[in-house]
Amino acid sequence: MSRVHDALRRAERMGNSLGVDGRVNAPLDGRPASAVFETPSFGPAVLEQIKEIPFQPMADAHLIDANQPQSSPSEEFRSLRTRLNHIQNLQPVHTVVVTSPSPAEGKSFSAINLALAESHLADNLVLLADFDLRRPVMHNILGLDRTPGVADYLMGQVPLASAIRRFAGTNLFVMPAGTQVKNPLELLNLQEAKLLFEQLPTLFNWVILDTPPLLFSADASHLSSMADGTLLVVRIGSTTIDSVTRAIQSLCENNLLGVVVNGARASELYSKYTYYYSKSESE
Repeated sequence: MSRVHDALRRAERMGNSLGVDGRVNAPLDGRPASAVFETPSFGPAVLEQIKEIPFQPMADAHLIDANQPQSSPSEEFRSLRTRLNHIQNLQPVHTVVVTSPSPAEGKSFSAINLALAESHLADNLVLLADFDLRRPVMHNILGLDRTPGVADYLMGQVPLASAIRRFAGTNLFVMPAGTQVKNPLELLNLQEAKLLFEQLPTLFNWVILDTPPLLFSADASHLSSMADGTLLVVRIGSTTIDSVTRAIQSLCENNLLGVVVNGARASELYSKYTYYYSKSESE
């Protein structure tokens, strides 16, 4: 029996209340857990308890650099950031699922770079969370330990502050996938997951979630139903129209914010931005 099943059965038997960070405190008269769950309160003290680590990503991770603002990848992700921030000014959007129809279309690359772009703005606290509990890669790209993380928090093994790290000197926080679990979708259906989604925006202006592909598991569709919006990443020359159509149809909520097109030829982008900046500097 998996730890997820054990946690579910304990909650059903005991009927529990939640502490300030969503952890179980004490039984309440044997009532069903679903009847006594209360939304936990995540105060500023949580941020103060989060460990800082150096930013040491893989050398070939192709991440944007705040010190090279005129590079074409930086321009593209700043444009995406501007569009999202405009949407946020019009409606309450703080939690965003980044997914794709199929594997190898660049969803993790897009999620990480979007989070970096948002974190470059002053006082814009950003949480990048790896909810791809099946094949997580974020911890490898960013050069940090996989555990503790999302799964460990949801199973009640660590408090929230222990599942998150902050890159020193930045506004970027990261929550890796955590311990491997056999049944990720059951874990994501726990009440703690729903409460986590509701409360994270009280700590962060943006919560960006890397998830599994839509057509390969139900995880992303379920997470999308709890998030404020979804970004669908497609790859030029790889993603088919049929895949995009089926991916959009699989979303449980009508909260698709837009489509991110990945895989444009670098020569085209560099040519465009080189022309723009050379013209600007000569005028």
